[in-house]
Amino acid sequence: MPSAPVILSDVPGSFPWGVFHERHPKLVRQVLDALPYGPAEREAVGRLLAESTTGVLEPPEEGTPDHARWLEWGQGLWGRPWGEVPFLWAESYFYHRLLDATGYFRPGAWQGIDPFAPFKNAELAGVAVDDELSALDGLRALPEAGRWEALLSSALWGNRADLGFRITAATDEARSPALLADDGALLGSTLDRSRGGLLCLVADNAGRELLPDLVLLDHLLTSGLAGRVVLYVKPRPYYVSDATTADVLATVERLRTAPGPEAALIGRRLWRAMNDGTLAVRTHPFFCAPLPFHDLPADLRTEFAGATLTILKGDLNYRRLVGDRRWPPTTPFAETTGHFPSPVTALRTLKSDVIVGLGTAQVTALDRSGEPWRTSGRHAVVQARATT
Repeated sequence: MPSAPVILSDVPGSFPWGVFHERHPKLVRQVLDALPYGPAEREAVGRLLAESTTGVLEPPEEGTPDHARWLEWGQGLWGRPWGEVPFLWAESYFYHRLLDATGYFRPGAWQGIDPFAPFKNAELAGVAVDDELSALDGLRALPEAGRWEALLSSALWGNRADLGFRITAATDEARSPALLADDGALLGSTLDRSRGGLLCLVADNAGRELLPDLVLLDHLLTSGLAGRVVLYVKPRPYYVSDATTADVLATVERLRTAPGPEAALIGRRLWRAMNDGTLAVRTHPFFCAPLPFHDLPADLRTEFAGATLTILKGDLNYRRLVGDRRWPPTTPFAETTGHFPSPVTALRTLKSDVIVGLGTAQVTALDRSGEPWRTSGRHAVVQARATT
């Protein structure tokens, strides 16, 4: 497969540079304001921020999870400026180090405390979620095709609710979002051909994104399009709002206790599905690794190979699927995803530079628009590869 340059974060003014020099400083302030961390944790977080913006990569301290793996993953990178290593790698390492700085890994009062929990909990309890739960009552009135279209659209555009993205995103909601690639029909035909099979969904964000993901999974199970579903989440907090098992449980409970009858019914069905195994929640250390899915470990590759379809949600999973590289945007989606061991669909709103599978005229028009269309979060893709 042809390759392309790996994305770095060493160009001032670029999107990756802005993540480290604009988004992360704001994130750090929010984290330190949200929980009453002590002097030791606050100082460690400050050191990390300084290192990641003006210093060089320091290896992880002894005793942190995956210490040996990180040393291996970072061979040839330690001692280099953060901006000169692959953006995906550096961003992943930043969040690993942020957990360590806040005491998440270490014995003590802050061990196991999610530094992003205040953000995720506030969003899940918010009025916007109340409105979205109430809107589920209208699902029954829709014909089957209309219901599927509504649920797929909600799962796709729910990715705009990424908390990390909203830290620095412009608040221009007046401009209409645009779907740049729509393989929804191919996704639907793949599901129909494999009706009753195993479907995997790799989640991205908690809160307002995970909610429509779970509603979509409920529909796939109740309609018979999937006989069994495996929902993959992160093994620990990662990238601000990424979903963990605790977030899944909180979201299912939000559904179960909703005042609207449809939301509560969906919540009860999801609960029962988890009880009887038709909906399994799983995780794996690889989901917090700084590696593309091309490097899936053997056990995880075997799990995905047994699926009739895998749906990957969100921007980070897209970057890991196609490779966080400066691909020509017209590079075929199938060409960059042939390594994945099952038929695969990406549901993604664009919040980073990488993109494939677009048309030449389309890219020309987007580039001429003057909008940062790759990173604004106002464009999305539904891209599918139906064969392995």
